[in-house]
Amino acid sequence: MGINIGKINNTLQQFVTSTSDIQGAAVVTPDGLPLATSIPGSMDEERVAAMTAAILSLGERIGRELSRGTIDRIMIEGDQGYAILVSCADDAVLLVLANKNAKQGVLMLEIKQVVSTLKTAIQPTISAVA
Repeated sequence: MGINIGKINNTLQQFVTSTSDIQGAAVVTPDGLPLATSIPGSMDEERVAAMTAAILSLGERIGRELSRGTIDRIMIEGDQGYAILVSCADDAVLLVLANKNAKQGVLMLEIKQVVSTLKTAIQPTISAVA
């Protein structure tokens, strides 16, 4: 079974439109290729995907070099809001763009829930064949 791009797109669209503090989201490969995006029209999805991969790569290196282990999430906080990267699978990372009014605890819970849904679309379970 392969990656279910339709389910990934639907999940992202629902996540972004159902939460007022979420401004956009993207699922990206570690190589910087966008699998699915729901980002503001002023942003270029190829560029967002490349930056996400660069941040992920640097974060992983920092985790190793500073003996922090495997990175769970990377969060960038600016005066306009947050950019949060969370692993979805070995071959995908979720980028979430949230406004500055987002409550971090609620936001992290919502991200955890959407990651759970995305994982089923990215790494579908394979039925055992007897």
